[in-house]
Amino acid sequence: MKINLENVLPEDIEKRSFEIIGEELDSMGITLDRDKEPIIKRAIHTTADFDYAKNLKFSAGVVQLAIQAIKDGASIVTDTQMALSGINKRNFSKFGGKLYNFMKDADVALAAKENGTTRAAACMDKAALLQDNLIYAIGNAPTALVRLRELYDDKKIKPLLVIAVPVGFVNVEASKQLIMDTDMPYIAAQGRKGGSNVAAAICNALLLMAQ
Repeated sequence: MKINLENVLPEDIEKRSFEIIGEELDSMGITLDRDKEPIIKRAIHTTADFDYAKNLKFSAGVVQLAIQAIKDGASIVTDTQMALSGINKRNFSKFGGKLYNFMKDADVALAAKENGTTRAAACMDKAALLQDNLIYAIGNAPTALVRLRELYDDKKIKPLLVIAVPVGFVNVEASKQLIMDTDMPYIAAQGRKGGSNVAAAICNALLLMAQ
């Protein structure tokens, strides 16, 4: 059996990948909103899953709000080290914000044990004490989203953006809905799909757009 390989230079692989994504979206009859297109395509690029063309949901005006927040030096809190490591540090460093992840912190582990919560939820409590203007990028833990909703209802946080894309089965869909049912700016993956890689991909798309 003959296998045909595309002759693509290493530096052109990403560009060609996005061309293929565009071609396949066209063949599916899917037209993306112009402001959301870079975000959706990067989520697809990261996962090779075209469901993100339909299941990524955006609150009104969130893309421009998020871009401005990044330009103004917003910091990003993640619920996993994987999401943190996936964010392009060179692009992020141009805007003056900080990257936070508290999952390995001893005080977070202690607080989670004492309060009977997950570390991800305890991380949100620690993030709520920061003075930074914050974007929350949640790709793994539904409990982080549940805690964000509780903190928001108690007027302890006012996120500039919540990226709500945890993956899994237990309380995943409900936790995303808890965020979407508020007036917090959000980008959320409806359904069970998501992941730390998707959270990082959305951050990276926004960073590129901010440039």
